[in-house]
Amino acid sequence: MSQNFLFIDEPRTLVEDVEGGIRYLPAIVDATRAGRWFDAIRAAVEWHSERRPMYDRVVDVPRLTAGFALDDAALPPALDEAARVVRDAMGVDFTHVGLNFYRDGRDSVAPHNDKLHSIVPGYPIALLSLGATRRMDIREKEPAMPGSKRRAWKIELEAGSLLVMSHASQLHFDHGIPKVTAPVGPRISCAFRVRPASGRW
Repeated sequence: MSQNFLFIDEPRTLVEDVEGGIRYLPAIVDATRAGRWFDAIRAAVEWHSERRPMYDRVVDVPRLTAGFALDDAALPPALDEAARVVRDAMGVDFTHVGLNFYRDGRDSVAPHNDKLHSIVPGYPIALLSLGATRRMDIREKEPAMPGSKRRAWKIELEAGSLLVMSHASQLHFDHGIPKVTAPVGPRISCAFRVRPASGRW
């Protein structure tokens, strides 16, 4: 598998497709505003700890989660402000936001793709990072050409950055946040999506 280790300080397209592919947009907000949003969202949100079946046992999900419809009256003001900035940056009327709170390097999310039945086709997923920098691994599910290697990237997601993934890219690429052994501070990921009318964050 061919891998690239990326510290990106300017907009970069990793994958191209007809819906916009996978793009990394650093510093869509400055560090001061990103820090203010992180503190306010961490304090205001009622975080949930989940347990899920895995193989023959039930295990703790290694992160805390939450989510909102963006028209929810209970949406924290800082999250509403962040949603407006992301909407303006993308030109997309997102409807929901899913939140992951990574408390330290032991928290993670396994490689996966978004469940396509739960997002409206043609609209992107926009991941806003707040707090500590964490690495995201993106990998191709199958080689693009017979006999070639699967493409993969390791991207350092910095506070105030936006990772944008097309709906179509979820068919061909997985993404995840691996555990790390080095000390690392807490991070919040805000995943903005367009859900069907009956959708949940």
